Amino acid sequence: MAKEITIHFDNYVGFQQPALFFLPGEDGAAESVPATETDEYGAIFKVSLAKDIPLTFKFGDAEADRYEDDSLYRTVSPVHFKNVKAIWCRSWNPFVYTAEPQSIQPQSAVDFVGEQSFVDGLYISDTCGDFALGASPLKEGGVLFGFFHPHAARVYVTGDFNDWQHPGVKKADSKRFLEMQLYKGYFDVPNVWLLKADDANVGQEYKFYVVYDSLAGDSTLDSALLSDAYTRVLGADYEANNSIIVDPSPYEWHDADYQTPAIHELIVYELHVHGFTHDQADIQADHQGKYTGIIDRIEAGYFDKLGITCLYLMPIADSPTPQGPHSLGYNSSLFMAVERDYGSPDELRRLVDTAHQHNLAVIVDQVFNHTANSWNPLWKAILDHPEEVEQGEEGGLYFSGQTPWGNRMSTERAETQNMLIDACKLMLTEYHLDGFRFDATHTYYMDHGFVQRLADELQAFKPEVILIAENLPNESDLNREGYNGFMQWSDYFHDAIKAYMAEGRFEGTDNTPENLGDTFYFSKGRFAAHTNNVLNYCESHDEHSVAHEISYVPNLDTPQAKDRKSRLGLFATMVALGQPMIYMGQEYGLERARGNVYFDFPGSGEGFYDWASLLINLRRRYPALKLHGFNPIEEGHFQWLLGPWLEECFGGGKRVLGWLSTPTEEAFDHMVILMNFENHPVEVDIRFGMPGKWVRLASIDAVNDIPPVGSNSPDEEDAIHLDSDTFAHFVLPDSSGFIYKWEQGL
Repeated sequence: MAKEITIHFDNYVGFQQPALFFLPGEDGAAESVPATETDEYGAIFKVSLAKDIPLTFKFGDAEADRYEDDSLYRTVSPVHFKNVKAIWCRSWNPFVYTAEPQSIQPQSAVDFVGEQSFVDGLYISDTCGDFALGASPLKEGGVLFGFFHPHAARVYVTGDFNDWQHPGVKKADSKRFLEMQLYKGYFDVPNVWLLKADDANVGQEYKFYVVYDSLAGDSTLDSALLSDAYTRVLGADYEANNSIIVDPSPYEWHDADYQTPAIHELIVYELHVHGFTHDQADIQADHQGKYTGIIDRIEAGYFDKLGITCLYLMPIADSPTPQGPHSLGYNSSLFMAVERDYGSPDELRRLVDTAHQHNLAVIVDQVFNHTANSWNPLWKAILDHPEEVEQGEEGGLYFSGQTPWGNRMSTERAETQNMLIDACKLMLTEYHLDGFRFDATHTYYMDHGFVQRLADELQAFKPEVILIAENLPNESDLNREGYNGFMQWSDYFHDAIKAYMAEGRFEGTDNTPENLGDTFYFSKGRFAAHTNNVLNYCESHDEHSVAHEISYVPNLDTPQAKDRKSRLGLFATMVALGQPMIYMGQEYGLERARGNVYFDFPGSGEGFYDWASLLINLRRRYPALKLHGFNPIEEGHFQWLLGPWLEECFGGGKRVLGWLSTPTEEAFDHMVILMNFENHPVEVDIRFGMPGKWVRLASIDAVNDIPPVGSNSPDEEDAIHLDSDTFAHFVLPDSSGFIYKWEQGL
């Protein structure tokens, strides 16, 4: 015998004559049932159920021939026919509810949030609307909680402030439940849940309890206690992973006069927060591996001496992996929660503040392409369709497919984009960051529509924001208009330099002389439109150090060769057009395999470090070593002197390179840069461009600047005195590099 079921439809879309349409049969005909009555919730339908045949339906307007999209077909399995007498449906999702869901507030989320007074320095999530997601402390006391969820039936906030009372808890006290209210939010759809909790205080822990009350195939969706995707930090209990209410306003900043440097002024130093000071004797024990350890190094003048202008912190989003030599942090799950192993949010603020007082920009690594698999609070937290519950590989709204490292984030979706953009804005606002490096942004892993939108949003939010992309292999669409494009890790530069250092092949790149010019001219022939589009490097967390790489070449596996090649690699990185980046420890020429964040710091005073710091400071001081623009050759600031494509006397057919850099018309600003990547000396003629006294500022062995920094002068024996513009028969030693500067006339 057929059984009748009552179906409630909210009719939020405003159908004039609401009707229920069954899934068409084989003949293509779609039967319909008109609404029998209405109540405060919406239209009511009475439907007879056929035994063992699923009930599949959607809604439409019988008068206007207007229907819901087919993606909103809802299904009730025959398994539920016996126990389910009434169901509720919402017009914006395909879920079938077994109890009446929360009613919609007449006021929009934006209007409600606009009435609140938040503490100073707090980021109020504003991407696509001021929705105040997360826990936002209020000036008058209490906290506004905000939560995005498009298909929850009801949502409760629970925590220390109500003794963790919520439905389903043992000894539940419904009087202490804190049920959130549903407001119209993203896309003008009810999907933002808000509640002011007067008794909630900064420092207390909380979570959101999501009640689904909905069918999912032959089963039902279980209620879930979720960590907040917008949490600033997680609690100390690694099993509970409770969110913590954070107030950034008490921190007193001292960086009001600091300005983020122009792109061409960047000299980037990549470091891992834990590895950089782990077990280091110069750092007090309770600061090792923490934000405070980096602060200690900054205050000790380490980076001042080294000449770095930008600290790049490897991922600081919370990761479930314990710290260790190979824990890099690229498996985070929540994008706004800073790693609790490293310290508190205020300690991160103090790190950035201290860096800014030492004229250091700070950027952090954002891993938006995938999440951790071991602990993933976003996994199936929001579903597109109830069927996803039974599909183990489907992670819900925030996920789409796989990457080599974990579940792929659905960066093509606006909802995911909004959250990730908010994560960046929060870091810029509450931590005064200068920008970001984005991990694995290639179209294999991330939607470039999102990457472009990310740049639009962040440049509008902070015009001077630094945007770096690890987009390997490089893609030219990220150049944008050139000057405002992403700075891409130059895959071409790295691979070519490693091939030249190894005197052979590196992966798919060989050391052919023909590649040399474009390698150093900001990869313009490969992908870049402007020098701002390039970050040059020969070492990173993902790569072996130069010394380790060449250890696989038998005739180069000697201390002498490793030292010389490490110096040449660093020299090449500092003089190439584009921006340079070094990886922590590279300033010592360390031999180290990829993916290892532990190493021994030899300390300043070590020979390689002293040479490296002097070289890096040349880059920082002189405009001739940081030419920038769309095409410095056409702009009259760059002239090739040596190259494999030139005549034999100018390096033809050899792995040698040289250029004249003239950032201004003033002779005092002119420099000549020379390099030899051959394993033997090469004799060349060099057109210095003008007569005069040229001082040697740098070689692979030594660096000596002119006063007041150094003691160099035209009287040094390695200076060149020219009575014409050409030095004939100049011998470039094997694996060498030189920087000459015009100092005075004869």
